[in-house]
Amino acid sequence: MKFHWGPHTCAIGIHILLEEIGKPYESVKMDVAGGEAGREPFKAINPKGKVPALVLADGTIMTEYGAIATWLARTNPDKALIPADPEAERRGIEVMDYAIGTLHLQGFGRLFKTANYEPQDMLHQTLKLGQTSVKEQGRAIIDEALAILDRQMASRPYVAGDAFTIGDSALFYATRWAPQEGIALPSNLAGHYERMIARPAVTRVRRIWGEK
Repeated sequence: MKFHWGPHTCAIGIHILLEEIGKPYESVKMDVAGGEAGREPFKAINPKGKVPALVLADGTIMTEYGAIATWLARTNPDKALIPADPEAERRGIEVMDYAIGTLHLQGFGRLFKTANYEPQDMLHQTLKLGQTSVKEQGRAIIDEALAILDRQMASRPYVAGDAFTIGDSALFYATRWAPQEGIALPSNLAGHYERMIARPAVTRVRRIWGEK
C-alpha cells in the first residue's frame, strides 16, 4: 500500500489506523499547503486533489476518509476497528461523521480556508470583506460541535465504548486542531485526546508528522 498524506491534514487519522494495523505500507509526504495535491502527478491519482489517498498494490485507488477507514477495518477484522455490536458501531460512525462533516469541514474549514467560505463576488474577494465574519462563524460552529461531542463522550472512554475504533481516529484528527488554534477542549474530549496521544501508534505518527 502507498499512503499519501500532508502535514496539518485529516490524513493523520488514517496514518494512525495504518500504524494500529501494523502491516507494511509506503508513506508519501506531500506539500499540501503548497498546492502539490492539486497538481500532477498526484491529480492523476486523486482528481479531487486532496489527501488522504491510499493506493493498493493492484492499482486500486481509495479516497475519502470514511471509506478508507472502513475498508481498513473490514479487511483487518482481527483489529476490531469496527465494533461487532450494532449499537456501538452506530455510535462510532455517528461521531466520525459529525467530526468530519461539521467540526472539520464546517468549523475548522472556515478557519483554515477562510476565502473558500467568503462570498465570491469581486468586491469581497478583492477587499476580503467577509473573512472576519467567516472566521467568527467557524469558531461558533467549533464551539457548538465540541460541546455536543463532549456530552456524547461523557460515559465512555472511546467513541464507541471501551475500545479504540475508526471513529476515534476521526475524532482525534479534528480535536487535535483545537489546542493548535488556542481552543480549549471540554473535559471529556480532553480526556479522549490524552488517551489517544498515549497510544503507541499515535506517538509514532505524531513523531513522523512533527506534531509531538
